[in-house]
Amino acid sequence: MTSVDRFAYLWPSTFNCGLLLGVEYSLMAEVTSVDLKEFFLKQKQAVHRGTLDVFGKIPSDRLDWRPAEGMLSLSEIVRHTWMSEEGLRRVALDGDWSYFEGRVPMGLPRFLATRGPVESLAKEISQVERVHQETLLRVRDFPLERWEEERNHEPFHIHRRVSVMIFGITEHQIHHRAQVGAYLHILTGGRASPYVL
Repeated sequence: MTSVDRFAYLWPSTFNCGLLLGVEYSLMAEVTSVDLKEFFLKQKQAVHRGTLDVFGKIPSDRLDWRPAEGMLSLSEIVRHTWMSEEGLRRVALDGDWSYFEGRVPMGLPRFLATRGPVESLAKEISQVERVHQETLLRVRDFPLERWEEERNHEPFHIHRRVSVMIFGITEHQIHHRAQVGAYLHILTGGRASPYVL
């Protein structure tokens, strides 16, 4: 693993903690020589590996478990993760808001239900993998000079740069990966984290 890979895997929390503690990182010159697109692609791959690790720990007999009525079940969180990645990528790269235009008025649980019940964790994880690969290819081919473009949706009052949306994909995945990890800890008492420490 190169220092850039380690940085992409650990960033932002470990890196920021290190800065707060006064730790000096010798890899800064190497990191700054990597363009934003390359950094995203490396980070996306590292985050994806960790997400698959956590999602793969969901017990098959607990797919429908939810902490309270009205909240997403474990399997619905997995489904939401890939569907939202695909939807956000389409907004960022194509200006296509159809995912959010369908999801927001219906609410997330009802919107997810339009795809039918989750049949198996394996099928949902295969969708996570499919969408991840599509994101890598589409982002790789999207010109870096266009990352500063804005995507606007007046009815939703959203005005975001493409770069913010692209990095939002991994931020959102980390959020739900941590959610699943916390739920699994409650359910099993075991640790479900992609991090060694």
